[in-house]
Amino acid sequence: MKHSIALVTGATSGLGYAAARSLAEKGWGEIMITGRSLARAKEAAAQLAAETKREIFTPLELEMDTPASVQSALAELVKQGRAVDFLLLNAGLVPTKKRVITAAGVEASQAPLIGHHQLTVGLLRADLLSPNARIVITSAEPARGGVPMFKYTDLPAFAAKSYQGNRTAAVEALIRNGPNVKYAPNNAYADAKLIIAWWVAALARRLPSGMAVYAVSPGASNDTKVARNAGPLLKYLMIPIVNLIPGMNQTPETAARRYLQASEFGTDVSGQFFASAQGKFSGPMEVQRQAHLYDRASQEAAWQAVVKVSGVDSSNPAPLRPHDPNKILY
Repeated sequence: MKHSIALVTGATSGLGYAAARSLAEKGWGEIMITGRSLARAKEAAAQLAAETKREIFTPLELEMDTPASVQSALAELVKQGRAVDFLLLNAGLVPTKKRVITAAGVEASQAPLIGHHQLTVGLLRADLLSPNARIVITSAEPARGGVPMFKYTDLPAFAAKSYQGNRTAAVEALIRNGPNVKYAPNNAYADAKLIIAWWVAALARRLPSGMAVYAVSPGASNDTKVARNAGPLLKYLMIPIVNLIPGMNQTPETAARRYLQASEFGTDVSGQFFASAQGKFSGPMEVQRQAHLYDRASQEAAWQAVVKVSGVDSSNPAPLRPHDPNKILY
């Protein structure tokens, strides 16, 4: 993979900011950083330039939970016409105590995946990912199970009980926090991160042969804004306790190194979910082997549900390069 252009979502603070800085330190030529407002993205770009002594940061306004903002960002990227070598889909949110539904009808912690899907498919169809591009998206340990206070939904059982076995409908219900779904913030978070892992596996089967995608848990890193809206039990009890346990927390810089490590992986592990060893939240990451992660029916259901909720798949119109108006990659 070339180290020319990287695009990092959610790069104005926390893990995304740390990843952008590390990419600069490793010699990347240009790093596009996104923020919910252009002003904040410009401020972060200026801070990063001052810290790294490199004028290589390009700000881009991008609100992942607003489809029109994603489309506007795609239009700007098409206008610039420079292919991305490393797409880091980092933006995310821990759900709040009270359920929040976006204007697009999506539960708040699920919304970043919908925006990331729209962005990724848009870049693919505009031929704006380089032939050997790497895509990394943030997942988390609760997707594998076995994490105290977090429980993901048993999708086959949920689909059988409430949707006549239709897993796509069941995943859509989880994404929207719709009928038959009882909202619990930690469980919603676990479901969001599991759906990401399934989406990655399905995307890997749809990518051109030279590209690869991975779901990566950065591990525990509580000195970020990702939990800014978390409930009081998590925010004021669990996180402070975890911070006191050796090996249960790490700096954003250490956590972000996992993203960069994954960016160098080969196509042979495309579609895999990488996280800490079972029972750990820091240290070396490894491929997760839990059976539910490899359930192809659930992977495809997740993909189809995201397509349905976002309204974006390979057959729909998308911004394309002016010199190649008919090219669609997949």
